[in-house]
Amino acid sequence: MGAPQAAVNFRTRPLTDRCDRIRRRGDHALIGVSTNNSYFSAQRLTALVHWAQGQFRAVDIICADLHIDTVLTAEGAAPESVGKRARRRVTDVRRRIRKAVQAASPDGPQPGTHLLSDFQHNDAYQRLRADIDRALREDPEFADACHDMVRLHMLGQPQKAGGAHSAAGSGDGGPADGAEAGRLRAGLQYLCGELPFFVDTPSILGVPSSVSCYHLFTPILGPLCMRENGLRAADNQAFLAVTPDDTPTDGERDVT
Repeated sequence: MGAPQAAVNFRTRPLTDRCDRIRRRGDHALIGVSTNNSYFSAQRLTALVHWAQGQFRAVDIICADLHIDTVLTAEGAAPESVGKRARRRVTDVRRRIRKAVQAASPDGPQPGTHLLSDFQHNDAYQRLRADIDRALREDPEFADACHDMVRLHMLGQPQKAGGAHSAAGSGDGGPADGAEAGRLRAGLQYLCGELPFFVDTPSILGVPSSVSCYHLFTPILGPLCMRENGLRAADNQAFLAVTPDDTPTDGERDVT
């Protein structure tokens, strides 16, 4: 049974009017949790779970555990330590998620918990991943957004101007630094593991509609939600920025 929790007020902002309509349906909330991100403390996750239980008929939490070792290697971690460090990050996040679920309200829907790697044999996930890989190769607008997302939220760099999205270089400016290019490629692998849940969570989890609840909007949402052509989010996929009242919303850095 969940322990009593102090109430936390959240600011919520839907990305679009369609997202707001899906939110009001209240079918399902998805809470995606990155590793090595201090934003997702056990206390904050607990408050977020309580909030979601009061707003939706079903709640799922997913820990992004894929390609952490690849990112660590690209960051220069010693090969012999990469596996252990990656496992430690996942173990730490799973512990925080478990505490949040244990403290969940007994009067709301019991949150489901998953690793991203649990979906490697999910047919819908695999189909979406193939669509994402193809868009990354063939859709410059989507590729630019993916590169911007990695630079901004994983590498802590400003977005590139002019749509240069080569992982091996910077377009007209000549080849990028090899280490930076390696970090960018690793970040793209990590991001692409998560992206199926940005595109169509309902088909993966078998829910009528889903609202992705995160504390900020990311560059990838532009092509997924603000255009008519190319790879787009499913019609029953929504995005909602959910932030505690006492937390700043600007300048957040999301890292693996």
